[in-house]
Amino acid sequence: MAEKELIYRVNKLMHENKDLNSQITKLDKSNNKLTKKIETLENLIASLPPDIIPKGSKAKIGKKKLKFKMATIMFIEMFGFKEISEGQSTQDVIDELDRIILEFNVVARKYKLQKIKTIGDTYMCAGGVPVKNSTNPLDVVLAALEMADYVKKLAKEYKDKGREFWDIRIGLNTGVVKAQASGKKKISYDLKGETVNIATRMATSADSGKINISANTYVLVAEYFICKMHGRLPVKYEGMIEMYHVKKLKPAYALERKIGLFPNEIFQVKYAMRQFTDLQEIILDKLEKELPENLFYHNYKHTIDVINQAELIGYGEGVGDEDILLLRTAALFHDAGHIINYQDHEYYGTQIVREMLPKYNYTQKQIDAICDIIMSTKLPPKPTTLLERIICDSDLDYLGRADFVPVSNTLFDELQAQNMLTDLNLWNKIQVKFLTAHSYFTATANNLRDVNKEKQIERIKELIVWNDFEEKETFDKEIEGIKNK
Repeated sequence: MAEKELIYRVNKLMHENKDLNSQITKLDKSNNKLTKKIETLENLIASLPPDIIPKGSKAKIGKKKLKFKMATIMFIEMFGFKEISEGQSTQDVIDELDRIILEFNVVARKYKLQKIKTIGDTYMCAGGVPVKNSTNPLDVVLAALEMADYVKKLAKEYKDKGREFWDIRIGLNTGVVKAQASGKKKISYDLKGETVNIATRMATSADSGKINISANTYVLVAEYFICKMHGRLPVKYEGMIEMYHVKKLKPAYALERKIGLFPNEIFQVKYAMRQFTDLQEIILDKLEKELPENLFYHNYKHTIDVINQAELIGYGEGVGDEDILLLRTAALFHDAGHIINYQDHEYYGTQIVREMLPKYNYTQKQIDAICDIIMSTKLPPKPTTLLERIICDSDLDYLGRADFVPVSNTLFDELQAQNMLTDLNLWNKIQVKFLTAHSYFTATANNLRDVNKEKQIERIKELIVWNDFEEKETFDKEIEGIKNK
């Protein structure tokens, strides 16, 4: 008896331990998520103008240490002071330097870079600070190319006049950066860490007039830019770091007759695909926070499913990168309108699209197409284009899955919470009719979801309670009529 009791207690403790481990895992996930949100909010607050920050917060912000997991630092050295100062006044030299710095600031703003500091003849800015983004390596390289080209053109102008001009060396590095925001009227950022130090050394190791990038930056931009191995740099605790000179955009991504400085539409689409990661994180976070709790089916998890399925079916149907971008974006926003209103949520989703997407450089043509794709998901679906057919199949993907019944039950719970439907038996009848009438619009969706529809329908029919045989017979005839249409 004692042995059985001991076994019982051990078994009970094992179950309790399992439950505790499960709770700990959940708490760890929640803590990581909360830490990420706090970090994002702190960085956002640090970027706000001081006059709108409540009193008592400014001092804290000034001392607050920030951390960015991926930022790209650009460090520029301007040299040749001795040569250009001969025969010129000090004020003329300063004016020339100011002219260059002002142009650098314009270019930095164009690519949404944060100017960090200017000390004498050095200039530093960063991408991914204070607003985190996944495109900052590309942004900084494009800015560096424009800055280098500007100085090159000025040097030619001065040379034609028989005068010397500044020369520059540019260094880039990508990595983790620690920052501290300070200032009352204008917030400035002081960046520290090995990422900054390496960017500085990249500049000092660059050839005159060249852009020298670290291996960290190279792996993130090599697909788009022509780069040439420049050598290796010894770095403490890092070993030998490879360096590359960036020359220009690859021909496939550059506008013709623009010496590889200006990206074409193909590059813009590739860039937008990478930028979509940032947009997706923002919208999914918004959906998780702002969608009503009683949306048991139309929640952020459903949005993720539709995004993935739209991409899968899209590639299966042979559409190009830009169309994949449009599909993924439409899928991301297709249920966002539920934040505003349950009814006509497709329309409200398009309003959110028109408000947000211009900030992410989507063209008006792309925005209009995305809105059309979203509106095509309104039931009953009536798609007129391939992209609309793909999104409709993606949105109703669950109809062809083995887990159709439990998923459809979450939709019933949602409709019940909206006081739109209260009878589960009626719901099952509606589902049978809907499944009988439904067919996927694309060959890819039909191939992916090959669950036998008849078996699916029979499973639901088994759940229906009939009042009498006559009711069942009438229903079966109605179903046959739907099939014959």
